[in-house]
Amino acid sequence: MAEPAYQDPTPAPTPAIGRARRALVKRLADVVCLPGSRVNAFERAMTADLLVEMLREGEPSERLRTARRLVGLTEIPTSILRLLLRDDIAIASPLLADGTIIPDSELILCAHSASIEHRRVIAARREISELVVDALIEAAESDVIELLLRNAGARFTATGIERVVAASRDHPRFIGGLLRRGELRPSHAYVMFWWSDPEARRTILQRFAVSREVLQDASGDIFPLATAEGWQDPLVRKALQFIERRQRNRAALDKSPFQSLEDAIAAAQDGMTRDLASEISYLAGIKPTTGAKIFTDACGEPLAILCKATGLPRSAVKALWRGLRRPEADSAGRATPALERSLITYDMMAVDRAQTVLRYWNWSLSSALTPTLVRAIREGDENALDEYSAPQRAAMLALSSDFNG
Repeated sequence: MAEPAYQDPTPAPTPAIGRARRALVKRLADVVCLPGSRVNAFERAMTADLLVEMLREGEPSERLRTARRLVGLTEIPTSILRLLLRDDIAIASPLLADGTIIPDSELILCAHSASIEHRRVIAARREISELVVDALIEAAESDVIELLLRNAGARFTATGIERVVAASRDHPRFIGGLLRRGELRPSHAYVMFWWSDPEARRTILQRFAVSREVLQDASGDIFPLATAEGWQDPLVRKALQFIERRQRNRAALDKSPFQSLEDAIAAAQDGMTRDLASEISYLAGIKPTTGAKIFTDACGEPLAILCKATGLPRSAVKALWRGLRRPEADSAGRATPALERSLITYDMMAVDRAQTVLRYWNWSLSSALTPTLVRAIREGDENALDEYSAPQRAAMLALSSDFNG
């Protein structure tokens, strides 16, 4: 039997891949980069297809050089762009960060299909449209959202801001960024107030507690018309209740066992009960749901808003504080920080502005509580926000923790 032929263990050398490939990739990229006066659309597309095939099988360094080469172009073939944007972040970064003309559709596709590192780079782009911002928010990544909030060139939709407001309950660090955004509306801010820290609450009150004087002047002649119609239109009634100057509910006083709101507050000083809380709410012109939110708030500023808006004296804040069995002084006899903040809030707020805050709360926390909304709150269905109106969404965000608790 013949012996097997000797085989050299050294593998056969592979063809060298170097100068020719790099040169061809560069030439193809040069053609793609030619202006429209030098190459027509079909020639550019043909060249792009060939370049994509080479880049897909080529070395990362070749794709990186090509990405850097294409950064300044105003028109990049979609096939090349799509390949490079979803490549490793080191290759995609030049285009994602500095590519001046990248269609929103490609950025959205990248945001949906690439990594969080890609989304971070997109979130830091100089200009980001509303559609791209919404796509980035969908992933609910806190790092990406923080970058968007800090980016003055990112444009938020109302829905996008609303989603971040909802997320701020679990990510308090979003609150500062939200308060710096011009897109934040009063309805958003007054919902976020409930889970904000004292400093953020102060900012919200200073920025959004505006006077209703313009509205009052503009609608002054509407009140007699609504009265003549017997206040039968519920939309007009709700809107004018928000606008009118009077805060206390005279009709509730006629049915109350108390002679005035002050008498009810004096009774509550000895111990707040559910019935007393409801009675104070009715006399103050708010719904018990809103009153319950105010009385159960741990920080106390809402008590000051309630007292100032209804024309109660500063001492009423302390009376309610005492009735809710909250500590008034520390071991050194000084007012507790929470009570002191509440009294400062009372002092800094004008009556009309306090009424604006109180009515926003009442509008958003009670008038929107339809059976459908209550069911959604109980189920924690905060992903269906688009199905509800602005006050309904505000109620859902602010009350979901209460109902779920």
